[in-house]
Amino acid sequence: MTAPNILLVEDDPPLRVLTTRALQENGYEVRPAGTAPEMWLAFDAGPVDLVLLDIMLPGKSGIELCREIRQRSDVPIIFISAKAGETDRVIGLELGADDYLAKPFSTRELVARVRAVLRRGRMERRHGEQGSGIARFDGWTVDFRRRELTSPTGAQVTLTGAEFDLLAAFVDHPQRVIARERLIELSRTRLGDASDRSIDVLVSRLRRKLTNAGHSAPIITVRAVGYMLNVEVSRD
Repeated sequence: MTAPNILLVEDDPPLRVLTTRALQENGYEVRPAGTAPEMWLAFDAGPVDLVLLDIMLPGKSGIELCREIRQRSDVPIIFISAKAGETDRVIGLELGADDYLAKPFSTRELVARVRAVLRRGRMERRHGEQGSGIARFDGWTVDFRRRELTSPTGAQVTLTGAEFDLLAAFVDHPQRVIARERLIELSRTRLGDASDRSIDVLVSRLRRKLTNAGHSAPIITVRAVGYMLNVEVSRD
């Protein structure tokens, strides 16, 4: 197997060198970049399996670059930042990042998070390859292979990566109450220390997108426990 290719976008030269070295010592191929133009050159230089993206960058911020990457690719993204507040983790969720790593971080934590995100990606690809990977509920259609959601009217509904993972967790456990802590685990939403608030925000966003022609979303709140997809799910 070829080593995974990681695109590291970090404007601090010493930290960029140390992080590159740590990843290389653990078997990864690394393309370092310090600015947005350098990132795009590295991005187009060959396959990228994961992007480590600093938020505070000269010129375009990591947040702006994340939006641009998501317009072109579903490649996993881990934000790295000196900011560790919940607001930043929620922004990461909304943009479709896969994880959030606060500075300063240890080599052990960095490698563990990279491995976890890459492993989740492999699991999702295997999931999509089994059968047709299609699930239906309440008129909605979920295509796991394409990671697409289609409304009862046939319209494509755009979901961030985190929103789709959350929906997949509900679809895999229909008509069962899922505690917030378990929902974080099932949906693989691990932006730093993912909190109840982060999950509540994500569920609220997903509900809005599942509201169709006056019909409320089939996700109900179970007070003091968590949430439940309150409809039957069929699979092709």
